[in-house]
Amino acid sequence: MARISYGAAFAAASQRLSLPLGTLNTVVLITSSFAMALAHLYSSAGRWRAALWSLAATVLLGLGFLGIKTAEYTMEFREGIAPVLGAPFTYDGPDRVHAEFFFGLYFAMTSLHALHLIGGIVVIAGMLMLWTRANEASRLRRVHAIGLYWHFVDTVWVFLFPVLYLINR
Repeated sequence: MARISYGAAFAAASQRLSLPLGTLNTVVLITSSFAMALAHLYSSAGRWRAALWSLAATVLLGLGFLGIKTAEYTMEFREGIAPVLGAPFTYDGPDRVHAEFFFGLYFAMTSLHALHLIGGIVVIAGMLMLWTRANEASRLRRVHAIGLYWHFVDTVWVFLFPVLYLINR
């Protein structure tokens, strides 16, 4: 509803986001979903070593996403377009009030997404640490369960990316 009501302000504010970094993060997460799908495939076939490496790749790609997002947040704080944590908001574009609303939504949605991604990384890392102690049936269930969660988190980003970064581009 806000996007419809304040479309011009949201579009102008969206132009201040880094499209290259947002696009790179999208590629990283889609690749992480591929790695997770491979972990599912390998575990279903009983190829445990390959599944383990695919899960490790998923974690590394998730950490890569968070690193890129951290760099992007740092740029946005420096530019004064991060109206969070008491940071000064120095946006100089049109309709400052509604642009601040857009950036507030942007930070809320992307940081909530990042928290969910961190949760997935922690669970996968825990699975990897307990890998040798778990029996095959347990490993398979765990890989399938975390795979569903991981793909859900990635799917959320696939919707956030166009809504936040591609407005009128």
